Amino acid sequence: MFGKPCGRRSSSYLAIGCSAFFVGFFAQTVLAQDQASDFAGWAESCSDWDDWDKPGPPFNIFGNTYYVGTCGITAILITGDAGHVLIDGGTEAGADVIAANIQTLGFSLQDVKLLLHSHEHFDHVGGIAKLQQLTGASLLTSAEAAPVLRTGVAAESDPQAGMLEPFPGTRVDRIVAEYEVVQLGTLSLTPVATPGHTPGALTWQWLSCEAENCQSIVYADSLSPVSSDSYRFSDHPTYVDAYRAGLQKVAELDCSILLTPHPSASDMRQRLSSGEGLVQADGCRRYAEKISGSLDARIARETDD
Repeated sequence: MFGKPCGRRSSSYLAIGCSAFFVGFFAQTVLAQDQASDFAGWAESCSDWDDWDKPGPPFNIFGNTYYVGTCGITAILITGDAGHVLIDGGTEAGADVIAANIQTLGFSLQDVKLLLHSHEHFDHVGGIAKLQQLTGASLLTSAEAAPVLRTGVAAESDPQAGMLEPFPGTRVDRIVAEYEVVQLGTLSLTPVATPGHTPGALTWQWLSCEAENCQSIVYADSLSPVSSDSYRFSDHPTYVDAYRAGLQKVAELDCSILLTPHPSASDMRQRLSSGEGLVQADGCRRYAEKISGSLDARIARETDD
């Protein structure tokens, strides 16, 4: 396999080319070994459905994408030439873990320029206000999530309204529409509206590369049909229609690495422990099908009651 580019010719040009080839190959091998070690380290430090604020080691997911969340709640850092993007901020206490993890990786908090969200519950955006203060970053939200981020109080239309803790409100700098590409230097992230778990939930898609190897990464929202005891999804057919449409969008996304706000919702620990890495060609489709089944079962129970 390696004999052809580095054949028996003795020219200095080929010698330099061969050296560069093997140096590059060796560097990629070392990087892959370090990444595998980081995967194993997180899997050993954290448990399935772990505590939301339990510190876990940050690690490189792929290319310029990093896991900087806690053991129980995901936060994603995407680094770029014009600054970095952070998706989700954990709980108010978890924000400190996220900030420390970003710095542990060698990145400056002041280089975080944009803050994005998955869904507008305190366990995922409760730390946004603190992280905005620490970084000075601009916060971009969906139109439905904006009032919640500003006030820290769940919308009345949220299936879990009345059972959620309030969180510190913060400044919303811009509303993003579905499929409106968020650009920061060479970074491009696309929001997909996926209401269901909350009215303002967003799923994010972007491309990360290692040399010529690029992967489409999807941070799919939680999407589980959880609600207060008084809420019936079957009483809100328009909402359920939007819910199902969002699941279909997730199933059809170009998605080679699936991430979710609760790492265990997409079996991240098992995938990290498997030695096969996080690349999974049908991850989004299987995730959407699993949630669709949960929604069907929930509506069936409501009908039987």
